[in-house]
Amino acid sequence: MAEIIIENLQKMFGEFTAVQSSSFTIEDGEFFMLLGPSGCGKTTTLRMIAGLELPTSGEIYLDGEEVSQRPASQRDIAFVFQMFALYPHMKVGQNLRYPLISQGMGRAEANAKVAEVAKILGIEGILDRPVGGLSGGDRQRVALGRAIVREPKAFMMDEPLGALDAEFREHMAEELRALHDRMGATTVYVTHDQLEAMQMGDKIVVMNHGVVEQFGTPQDVYDKPATMFVADFIGAPSMNFLTFAGSVRPGQDTVELDGATFGVPRQIGAAQGDLVFGVRPEHVGFDDASPYRGRIDATEYLGTTQIVTVATPNGDLKARIPSSEVVREGESVGLTFRAETITLFERSSGRALRSELNKEVVADV
Repeated sequence: MAEIIIENLQKMFGEFTAVQSSSFTIEDGEFFMLLGPSGCGKTTTLRMIAGLELPTSGEIYLDGEEVSQRPASQRDIAFVFQMFALYPHMKVGQNLRYPLISQGMGRAEANAKVAEVAKILGIEGILDRPVGGLSGGDRQRVALGRAIVREPKAFMMDEPLGALDAEFREHMAEELRALHDRMGATTVYVTHDQLEAMQMGDKIVVMNHGVVEQFGTPQDVYDKPATMFVADFIGAPSMNFLTFAGSVRPGQDTVELDGATFGVPRQIGAAQGDLVFGVRPEHVGFDDASPYRGRIDATEYLGTTQIVTVATPNGDLKARIPSSEVVREGESVGLTFRAETITLFERSSGRALRSELNKEVVADV
C-alpha cells in the first residue's frame, strides 16, 4: 500500500477549470473521502490520481514516486466504478481471475488468489455463476474482488455504492469499511453523500467548484467548518446562519445579536461588516430567561428528536430537541447557545474567522 501526495494539482478542459490548485496528503492505509456536490471536481481528481486523466499542472506522488504524467497502466492502482464494469459474458470466477491471467500469473496461483479473495468477500458460492444474474450487492462484491485480487498499491472508488438502494447501500458501506480495516489498504473514495463520507472516512476533502474548501477528519470538518459552504454541506439539517452587522477584534469572546450578548470562541483576527453567527441545530437551546427571542414556525417529528424551525430577528434557524419537549407553533421562545459551539464567518468571503478553536483547520486551507 502507499502514501499519496497531491501538490498544486490543476486540470483544465479548454477554458474551464475543473480542479484548481489542490494540495493534500493521503496517508498509507487511510480511507480517504473526496466529498462534494456534482461538478465540484472530485471525480476528476480521482481520475488524475488513477492516471485516467493527466493533470494540466501539479504533481502526484505515489509511494514516493512522481507519477503525474504516467498512464494508468504504470501506477499499480485498482479502480472500482459505480456501474461495476464487469465482463457480462464471463462467470464470477473468470471475472476475478482475468486481471491475474492478463498479467501472466499461472492458472493454479491465480485460482488460489481468487479463492482467497472470494472467501474474504463471502462470494465462494457464486464463483461459477454468470454475473448477469447477480443482485446489485453481489455484483459490487465481484467488482471489489476484481480490484482486490491484484493487491495494488491503492484503490480508487468512484461512488461504488451509488447504484444500490438506500437500505442495502448502508449495509454495503459497513462491509466496505470493515474490508478496508482488515486489508489495511490505501483507499480513495468519491461520494456526494456527506453521511457516507462521515460514516466511512478517516479523512475528508470537501470540494466546491474545483477548489478544496477543507481537509481534515470527519469531526474537524463537522465541528470546525472552514467555510460557510462546508458548514452548509455537512450536517442534516445543516448549520444555522444568523447574519448581523458588527465587528470583532483580536481577543474578543462575545458578540451581540439584536441587543443580546453571546459568548463565542476567543478571536485571533479582526473583521467588520456583515458577519454570520453559525450554530448547529443540536447546539440550540430553549430558555425562557434568555433575552434573545424567536417565534416557533414549524415542528418536524423524527422519533426520538424533533426539528423546530424558529424565526429570529437575524434569520430563521432550526433546533434539534428531544421529542418529549413540548413546543407549539406561534409561541415565543428564548434561545441560548454555548460559546464553544459557535463559528463566526465573514459573509462576503464565506470563510470562518480565526479563533482559538478553529485556527489549525482554517490555517491549513
